[in-house]
Amino acid sequence: MLLKGKNVVVTGCLKGIGRATMELFARNGANIWACCQFQDTEFEESIDALQEQCGVWIVPVYFDLMEYDQVRASVKTILSAKQPVDVLVNIAGMTQDALFQMISMKQLEQIFQVNFFAQMLLTQYIVRAMLRRKAGSVINMSSISAIDGNPGQLSYSASKAALIGATKTLSAELAPSGIRVNAIAPGVIKTDMTKDLPDEKLDKLVDKSSLKRLGLAKEVANALLFLASDMSSYVTGQVLRVDGGIG
Repeated sequence: MLLKGKNVVVTGCLKGIGRATMELFARNGANIWACCQFQDTEFEESIDALQEQCGVWIVPVYFDLMEYDQVRASVKTILSAKQPVDVLVNIAGMTQDALFQMISMKQLEQIFQVNFFAQMLLTQYIVRAMLRRKAGSVINMSSISAIDGNPGQLSYSASKAALIGATKTLSAELAPSGIRVNAIAPGVIKTDMTKDLPDEKLDKLVDKSSLKRLGLAKEVANALLFLASDMSSYVTGQVLRVDGGIG
């Protein structure tokens, strides 16, 4: 078990990549603060079962990334447990696709608040706790659209590109304190974000990849597991593409 005994904060656990990551990390021995936007009975029942199966503890933490006060309060809840935080995985995010000329400044601000500003606030607080122990791993969820661009996704691409810039800078700042910072850039993954895309558009995106298929949430979670574990102890400041060979 690659994460046995480690304590991990994961955001976006309610579904998709976040849910797959929470489940995989628990099966690899991690204790988890499972962060979600809102309370859900099915989710809480599933984590109860997961705790019993894996012999770990999983604590749901609810907050909205649009509300900075909620982010701060949730960090206090996490740190009040008096447990070290070994890993932070920033997965939660949102998109509102629109061509550049159709984007309002309010929409742009909302995307950046959820995908970047609130995540930097959360990271700032968690890193302070990591600094006291001079150890930790932070992983940010970016996107290939931040690297390659994608028509109709300016706000999403730009916010995810900001995460890459933050990853590079933080990795240099925090390395002397034993904290690694990396990012994942997924390609076209089978999640709620892609399920509503028209078949024609989805087929074109899939056709760009060498593997000619959608990626799975668990495949992104596998890459996150590597970066969270000691297997990647000499890896920092990197952006790992998990995209099926889009180039």
